[in-house]
Amino acid sequence: VYRGSVKDFEGFDANQDAEALYNAMKGFGSDKEAILDLITSRSNKQRVEICQAYKSLYGKDLIADLKYELTGKFERLIVSLMRPPAYGDAKEIKDAISGIGTDEKCLIEILASRTNKEIHDLAAAYKDAYERDLEADIVGDTSGHFKKMLVVLLQGAREEDDVVSEDLVQQDAKDLLEAGELKWGTDEAQFIYILGRRSRQHLRLVFDEYFKIAGKPIERSIRGELSGDFEKLMLAVVKCIRSTAEYFAERLYKAMKGLGTRDNTLIRIMVSRSEIDMLDIREVFRTKYEKSLYNMIKEDTSGDYKKALLKLCGGDDDAAGEFFPEAAQVAYRMWELSAVKVELQGTVQPAGDFNDDGDAQVLRKAMKGLGTDEGAIIEVLTKRSNAQRQQILKAYKAHYGRDLMADLKSELSGSLAKLILGLMLTPAQYDAKQLRKAVEGAGTDESVLIEIMATRNNQEIRAINEAYQEAYHKSLEDDLSSDTSGHFKRILVSLALGNRDEGPADVTQAHEDAKKLADVSSNDSSDSLETRFLSILCTRSYPHLCRVFQEFIKMTNHDVEHAIKKRMSGDVRDAFVAIVRSVKNKPAFFADKLYKSMKGAGTDERTLTRIMISRSEIDLLNIRGEFIDLFDKSLHHMIEKDTSGDYRKALLALCGGED
Repeated sequence: VYRGSVKDFEGFDANQDAEALYNAMKGFGSDKEAILDLITSRSNKQRVEICQAYKSLYGKDLIADLKYELTGKFERLIVSLMRPPAYGDAKEIKDAISGIGTDEKCLIEILASRTNKEIHDLAAAYKDAYERDLEADIVGDTSGHFKKMLVVLLQGAREEDDVVSEDLVQQDAKDLLEAGELKWGTDEAQFIYILGRRSRQHLRLVFDEYFKIAGKPIERSIRGELSGDFEKLMLAVVKCIRSTAEYFAERLYKAMKGLGTRDNTLIRIMVSRSEIDMLDIREVFRTKYEKSLYNMIKEDTSGDYKKALLKLCGGDDDAAGEFFPEAAQVAYRMWELSAVKVELQGTVQPAGDFNDDGDAQVLRKAMKGLGTDEGAIIEVLTKRSNAQRQQILKAYKAHYGRDLMADLKSELSGSLAKLILGLMLTPAQYDAKQLRKAVEGAGTDESVLIEIMATRNNQEIRAINEAYQEAYHKSLEDDLSSDTSGHFKRILVSLALGNRDEGPADVTQAHEDAKKLADVSSNDSSDSLETRFLSILCTRSYPHLCRVFQEFIKMTNHDVEHAIKKRMSGDVRDAFVAIVRSVKNKPAFFADKLYKSMKGAGTDERTLTRIMISRSEIDLLNIRGEFIDLFDKSLHHMIEKDTSGDYRKALLALCGGED
């Protein structure tokens, strides 16, 4: 199925188009609208024919005339459209290695994403256009392992056999693990050989197998084992193997987000993918960034340049409100990976040489007399497990006849006080306190209720219920019921029971559950959409729900999260989405919340503090890994940049390291 946004123009006449372009550029000024309308609505093959017809009719070079008549980014875009794809790539690479410095990102994008045939055509076009050898020029302009991998890709010799050997898949995954994570140093040659030569289908299975045996995606190991441009190249290769459309969607998003626009990247991708997979890129973009590519281009560019880009884009997926096969396939692969058991690891471990009496003395000394030694308090309390902190509380009372919590409260202030006092509560007490704050007083903090209730397991929920009753002499269920309403209340009350199934997936039942979630035809009010989702999302086990979500994608070509967002609204939608994301990948759910708490102006310290405390002994190490995978920056770096003083010191101590 053709997935480009630009197609052959019906009733095409090269001579007629050449004449129209000549007239648009004749005389004083030029008719830019006519030029962009014509050129963006013809396929590349037809544009090449127009160039030939123009030369035959007028004895002039069309590209030279376009360069003369047009200016700036619009000129670059239109001229790029006139070149055959291989010559366009050749020009991009020539520009990337000419002059002082090298545009490594351009080299990576082109060579990591092209097929064998496209690489061969590129090498031939480069030779024809510049009378130089492409490999020799790249070798002369790059170095080290980066150069070696580029040379491997330049051969255009990736295996193309769709028949995959299960034994070889397992062997390659094992070889990659032994070449990196299990080796002192890194065997880069093994990474180059496997990632540069094996077929796409084979490598997708290798990446899945690697995830199973390493407990982490191959991308995370590459980040840990490789560095510099070589690391970026290998990550690009992996992304393109997984989904070329997703790789380009990400490149386009990064080209336009924030201040300024990377116009060279935007032009190169919009031109090079317009007749290959632009529809797939649009689909993934819309799903991944919850915004259409069309709208982002519209907001980020202007004038005739914008008009031409929007024509290449080919449509607004926000207006269409659809979900698409490529995005569904990406989502399905994510669900498959989420079903793999990964060891969860916190960043705070019990101190090996723990002495509760000695720690109590250090803390007392830090708070005695004039001033407070915040550094000593942070050093002790962030390096002890919660169970050890409970012992310190008792030792402090026994030794000094004083309440450590009361002393800390009087000596510390602000964000640091909230963080340290939170660490001193048991996990259940802390969650209970956060829930109480969310429901007491004027207004309700629904986001806190959703975050806690949607992510805690049965044992944690039951402990929270007990802690809540003990601290506030009221049941959590009663407070939730009196402070919320409708379907949202029913969701929270159901979760507060802590009665979620804990068994494995039931394949037959999962199919039936998916059918219930997919059914939009029921008019029975007792079996509303929200009721059906509640009866499944709030009661089934996580392994079972993973299977339900996979069945849902097979059945509808939709991701269940997209279906929820399309068919529901408000707190009900947010609660169900949180459950789905928690089932899919809980560390990624918290990584996203941490990122949002710090991005932009100001910091949501309540969310930042709450997550850093509550996940520090459960899965904060996993959250760190997901954070860098999702946002290309470490959690440590973002905390360091976004906070200050002793509060920052304590958060970084809980974070546990720089990735």
